[in-house]
Amino acid sequence: MATSTTALHPQFRPPLRAPARRRPLPHSSYSSFARARPRTTIRASAASASAPAQQEAVAGVPWGCEIESLESAASLERWLIDSGLPEQRLAIQRVDVGERGLAALKNIRKGEKLLFVPPALVITADSEWSRPEVGEVMKRNAVPDWPLIATYLISEASLEGSSRWSSYIAALPRQPYSLLYWTRAELDAYLVASPIRERAVQRITDVIGTYNDLRDRIFSKHSDLFPEEVYNIETFLWSFGILFSRLVRLPSMDGRVALVPWADMLNHSPEVETFLDFDKSSQGIVFTTDRAYQPGEQVFISYGKKSSGELLLSYGFVPKEGTNPNDSVELLVSIDKSDKCYKEKLKALKRNGLSASESFPLRVTGWPVELMAYAFLVVSPPDMSQRFEEGGNGSPQGSINAKQANRTLLLKQLAKDLCISERRILYRTQYILRRRLRDMRGGELRALSLFNGLRKLFK
Repeated sequence: MATSTTALHPQFRPPLRAPARRRPLPHSSYSSFARARPRTTIRASAASASAPAQQEAVAGVPWGCEIESLESAASLERWLIDSGLPEQRLAIQRVDVGERGLAALKNIRKGEKLLFVPPALVITADSEWSRPEVGEVMKRNAVPDWPLIATYLISEASLEGSSRWSSYIAALPRQPYSLLYWTRAELDAYLVASPIRERAVQRITDVIGTYNDLRDRIFSKHSDLFPEEVYNIETFLWSFGILFSRLVRLPSMDGRVALVPWADMLNHSPEVETFLDFDKSSQGIVFTTDRAYQPGEQVFISYGKKSSGELLLSYGFVPKEGTNPNDSVELLVSIDKSDKCYKEKLKALKRNGLSASESFPLRVTGWPVELMAYAFLVVSPPDMSQRFEEGGNGSPQGSINAKQANRTLLLKQLAKDLCISERRILYRTQYILRRRLRDMRGGELRALSLFNGLRKLFK
């Protein structure tokens, strides 16, 4: 795209993916949208108090469905088939993993290609707007793909039946399972022991900051095209929640990001490695199975090799304990500024592209050898300072109803599952370190030889 005049927050990178029907709004005007807005529910923003968009009470969006709705998903399938989707070997079902999912209708062999969603049924930054004048303003301001698609989704959703995507939008969850919908109090209470908490707060802040930027630079200057009743923080939290959980990057289309209806009903399994991509021979979005499936069995793809915390952050779920081979917890290591050799150590780190504070992933199976090199430098005594150069070269208050109570239980369970998973990794790491320290106490430290070995990492 051309140079953007919009200073967007850069944190948005799409994952490798992986309704009670409301009466349609009138097609011709936005004014009816304001009258149709539902009653507010209490939700606090995780952004700083100074953020203009922050508010305690926020309304939900008047489109979409309950996340477990099969009726809207069946309507989506009918529309897709009428619009050119080939006959499918998968069917939408209520499943144990993911509320809704796609299950095999017949035996599926390993190595089969499935889905074949045509590009005409895929939403990208180049999709045609039902209100062309809105899209023209966005593109004239060179808005990047993520916020452009988020705005596109809101624009199409606000038109309901007059949008060609109405069946797809009706099948999207009204409230995605996303940390964007956690209140600051919930993040502080339930994720206080997890590094994911800070990332969740930052993500919410980035989304709100992006909305504020679009509002100040574009929406406020074209209020006739971007009425606040439609383009507001509630609808942007919804649209970004949809993007974080459903947007995919297609490697064979030069990394283009897209929403792929029907394909986004596929759930994640850490036991598979297959992912969505564009198939040039069939000219459709497909995935190739890497295992066989029996009739009625849920079919999975991979959302990428992500830790349980990353899956919770973007998709709103945590795998069962011990089932995620990619699980990890971030360990922050830093140089003490009171260290007598602080400047020398920092200089050695910077020469190797590192900073005074670095995060490394800890796994049940171990940790990266780079962590050991970094930690060794951090704890090295002053009498080894001449070696630095060598190494360098080498729960909220108030009354709640039953639905809110169920939501609170769900959030607590998700947080519990995540913390149990991360604690398991930390305990395992602690056990290994204690054994190694015990072995080291039995003989000489051999610090110099260890340093010489780790020095090779920097070469």
